[in-house]
Amino acid sequence: MTSKTTKGAGLGVALLAALAGTALADDKLTELSQDGKDACFGRVYDAAHLKAHPNQKVARIFFYYGSYPVSHPNEEPSSGPSGYNGFVATTVRGAKKPEWVGGWCGKDDPQSSEIRCGMECDRTMASLNLDEKGRLIISGVQRNLYLDAGAEDELGEKEFTRQALGTEDDGFRLDPMPAQTCKVEFARIDPIDPHWEHRCVSG
Repeated sequence: MTSKTTKGAGLGVALLAALAGTALADDKLTELSQDGKDACFGRVYDAAHLKAHPNQKVARIFFYYGSYPVSHPNEEPSSGPSGYNGFVATTVRGAKKPEWVGGWCGKDDPQSSEIRCGMECDRTMASLNLDEKGRLIISGVQRNLYLDAGAEDELGEKEFTRQALGTEDDGFRLDPMPAQTCKVEFARIDPIDPHWEHRCVSG
């Protein structure tokens, strides 16, 4: 069976090269962090919203732009570049803890307002935009965000539907929050297993 994608561990150096607009520590995305500090956006959906959107599994979602937010003392230090990164944590209905992924965020076109966040294996995490009120709009989220490439074919429709995000899990609009709020949210996640394995190949 296809295993869950390890949440943000060991983000590959190859991804850095793939994103021409990668935001490193000396080139932070001012749209997300005007003061150069860590930034947090989040939303917790109420019962009325979830009832009106039955195909949305995500009940809580947070986006953190900054240094690595998850403590996992059993892992060796990352050998990847130390840049400013983007991390998404989502908790689906009924779940006790979030799942998460991380990647490097940057602009393919400096003149565009859209920010793209990519992950290892040349995958896209999401596209980001800010609205006129400073809220973060997260779009382009794939249902297999937390699954290996090719999971839909390998798992079959029924099991893929159970494990994947919902058909309405996209177009999230998150409010600016203190960075500490995201750190608390990510602290709900168990330490990462250092013996992770993620397959980039499809099929």
